[in-house]
Amino acid sequence: MEDGGTRHLGHECRVDMMEEEGEPLTGGDGLTGGDGLTGAGVILIPKLPHVEFSLECRDLIGSGRDRKPNALVQVAVIDPREQYLVSHACTEIVEGSRDPLFLTGVTFPPEYPASPETLVKLTVYDVRDKARDNSSFLGSATFSVSELLRSKDDQLTLNLRSSDGVLAVGTVLVSRVNMGEMEEGDMDHITADVQQAQKCTLVCESSQGTPNDKDNSPLTGAVFKNPVCKVYKFQTVDCKWMLVREQMEECTLSFSIPRQLLHLYIQEDMRRIQELRDLGELSPHWDNLRKEVIGRYGQVIAAYQETLAELNKITGPSFKPSCSKAQRYLEFIPINLHTQRMRVMCPRQTDAFYDVITVGAPAAHFQGFKGGGLQRLLSRHEAEKKSFSTAYQCIYYSPEHTAKAQEVLHSVGHLQPLISGLADQLLQAAQQHSMAGLREALKTLAGKTEQFVHALKDELVKSALLALHAAQPGYVTKNQNQTLPGHQGHSHQDHPSPSQRGQQGQSPPQNPGHSPGQPSATDSPVVVCNNVDGGSQTAPIREDGQTPLKRQDSIPCHKEYDEEEWDRVWADVAKSLNCVIAMVDKLQEQEPINNNQEQPIPKQVLADVITSHNPEGDWREQLCPLVVRLKECVAEVVVRARRAMTFVLLQEAACSIPQGLFLKQRRDVVFSQALAALACGFVMRLYAGMEDKGFLRQLHLVGLVAQFESLLSTYSEEIGMLEDMEVGISDLHRVAFKITQAKTDDPCDLQPVVIGRRDHYTVEVPLPRLAFQTLPHEIKEGKALQVYPVLFNVGINEQQTIADRFGDISLQERINQRNFEILDSYYKSLSDKVPSECLPCFQTQTDLKDLLGTLGQNVVTKKRKNVEILWLAGTICRRLNGIRFTSCKSAKDRTSMSVTLEQCALLRDEHQLNKDYFTRALDCMRSRLTQGEVVCQWDSDPEAACSVAENKPASRHFYPIALLLVSSHLLVVWLILSLVFLLAKYQ
Repeated sequence: MEDGGTRHLGHECRVDMMEEEGEPLTGGDGLTGGDGLTGAGVILIPKLPHVEFSLECRDLIGSGRDRKPNALVQVAVIDPREQYLVSHACTEIVEGSRDPLFLTGVTFPPEYPASPETLVKLTVYDVRDKARDNSSFLGSATFSVSELLRSKDDQLTLNLRSSDGVLAVGTVLVSRVNMGEMEEGDMDHITADVQQAQKCTLVCESSQGTPNDKDNSPLTGAVFKNPVCKVYKFQTVDCKWMLVREQMEECTLSFSIPRQLLHLYIQEDMRRIQELRDLGELSPHWDNLRKEVIGRYGQVIAAYQETLAELNKITGPSFKPSCSKAQRYLEFIPINLHTQRMRVMCPRQTDAFYDVITVGAPAAHFQGFKGGGLQRLLSRHEAEKKSFSTAYQCIYYSPEHTAKAQEVLHSVGHLQPLISGLADQLLQAAQQHSMAGLREALKTLAGKTEQFVHALKDELVKSALLALHAAQPGYVTKNQNQTLPGHQGHSHQDHPSPSQRGQQGQSPPQNPGHSPGQPSATDSPVVVCNNVDGGSQTAPIREDGQTPLKRQDSIPCHKEYDEEEWDRVWADVAKSLNCVIAMVDKLQEQEPINNNQEQPIPKQVLADVITSHNPEGDWREQLCPLVVRLKECVAEVVVRARRAMTFVLLQEAACSIPQGLFLKQRRDVVFSQALAALACGFVMRLYAGMEDKGFLRQLHLVGLVAQFESLLSTYSEEIGMLEDMEVGISDLHRVAFKITQAKTDDPCDLQPVVIGRRDHYTVEVPLPRLAFQTLPHEIKEGKALQVYPVLFNVGINEQQTIADRFGDISLQERINQRNFEILDSYYKSLSDKVPSECLPCFQTQTDLKDLLGTLGQNVVTKKRKNVEILWLAGTICRRLNGIRFTSCKSAKDRTSMSVTLEQCALLRDEHQLNKDYFTRALDCMRSRLTQGEVVCQWDSDPEAACSVAENKPASRHFYPIALLLVSSHLLVVWLILSLVFLLAKYQ
């Protein structure tokens, strides 16, 4: 069932996407249980609302003489100045009772725009037929907020009047609940007046949130907003009462992270275009390829700029509903990203809270799944690139080579300004005659320069320079004559395969004109010239009548090009550094006192003899020529390396046109959704653990595990979604986090910032100054904090039943096995570096190692709908201080069922929830009580004022979906019953 642009909390509080920005999140009619997202969360544990009350009716008179009513109470708020009714809440339906005790309460938080004079109208309906929207008005009563606050014993007893205001049809008891002030003694006597048959479980509901802690309000309002709250009371095994609070919130990162990523995508592609132009003059063939690649990049940039402009126009709620998942301009936005926190308060126990982030599966819904998802498309494209390389006369570069080229480009671009700045610091220390500063600057400069040289000591750079030289106009190469039957143009057989190149240090052969395994010909050489006008010399005819192969090898052997030149160029950097080190050593000899106090750096062998040294001269004057020479050598290397690696990426892009760029766009879309969810979870977990020293120690020593629980089936288009999600979650390994100090406490300055490029991003999370000062030294110094994402998938719906019986579930099995290995590796690293005392404590004392062993057995076990995998993975994640995510196609039906079931299981296992209340608690969390925005005249007919049809709970025939988590055989029963129900409804 579509959600129509709405969101729900536990299938109860509807959040309307049509609300204006800044307005309270309220909604209209209720939807099915599957449309709710029970994920909600907050940063800081809020205070409870001030005005909360429960409802109970007595002596109701039904519409029939002997018939007991199915009672429902609608709560509306009346502004005495405007004289309008605004629907605020609605209870559940209590069937067949004249004295119904409603489990659903009502909340008026302090932020609600109400005054003591605000009137509350209670309207009672008799719901005869839920399926046919058949209900009748019984009676209504009105009271003011001030009357409830001043009432004796915090109770009001009101008479329910019929529509003519004459007949009394019963009474309604309004009891105020001071949940925030509940003491243990109070909790022991809550049930004094509760009938055992009804076993009251009180639910207090709020669409407006709760008061924020003023000390922490900058954190609360910066990333999370529009809270929706629910509060329950459940009985424990010792007949005590626990208080359970759920709070769901939207996350501003749903839009801010994709916007930042789009901006970075545009910048990166524009830099790529400029680098391609900086290659200089190329032969006509390569110049045409360059123009085509630049044109494709331009199309991508234009599309991203258009999308970014549309996103900047969007205001209002901070999430994308499932009904918008296929909209083009919203494809970078995650679906239904919400956070949920369940806080549990029990007598004589420490408060506990459990967080979960719920989000739709990161997937390219707008682009569709006809050809599969990213995992399948990338594998297919990688195999086709070899044939593309033949058509475009390019060398085939494996993904590892392409990644290496991007890494070299980033390294030289990052290290060159650092080396230049450190060289300037060295000269400044020399000018000040500070030997300590000189030695410190030299040590840092030597380290960065060594890192720079090491990054360029790769055969890929050398071979790419030769290939670039061959692609320039006027290039002439002399290759040995040979015949390669069946070849046209340049084939990837002219160079070794990736595996062969790996055995040769990842460098193509020195004589690429000679194909591996082919005998050398002894004929006269063939001459090929890359003229600017595109002309070429005619090759001579061989004695056997065949024309020798003309080709433009990517890596030719050219006598006029000195292949050792590159080695000399980057070796000059090391020589220049040695000269600087030697000069500093000589200057230190002039300072015997300092030389005795400081430990000298071991001298290195000089490549050049340093002459004209004046011991009595100025230090800066003596160092300046050597430093300038070092900077010049570095600059020359950077220019050559950048052009060489850009040419590698040009060939890779040329071989990928046009499918490669489409796949890159799809990958960008999926990664944007995944990163927004991860950043949301990291920020939520960080805020919750600010005072947990063990957690902070684990954070900077090892990092956090982020466990994504997926409920997608391996059937039809959901296979493509799962393939997209697998690649998107895997790409999150390229993300690190860094915590910074915010400039101010303004919410705008507390928004996380994304920096970096496609192969590595860093998310900077700013904290207020006081909070930042409490962090460990390593984190304050800017250490990169790692996150280890893992994905476990178990399909649970009817489509998975078909896949289990008739389809292929190998994708799911492979994903679970691979991610179990990652989780197991993380646990081993955590065990070596972090003591067990840093991990949270739970009532269930099962050892983590045993849990991992059981999970390992389950991922290799052939079992249909093995939800034990999800239970174990979720339990292990919580034990490891990890971040929990739950998702399905749209983060509605299956996600809601999974989250509520997990919450009730936590209450049972960790907080001794009475077994008789397990099902009742589950029903309460999954109830679909509404909070409409129906506005009507106060003086209108009370029966027509707010029709129950507009605000009644939806049908409960979807409830059995939860049982699919238990047994797939119940699916057949559910399908039959649902079909019968639908036929009866629409006949």
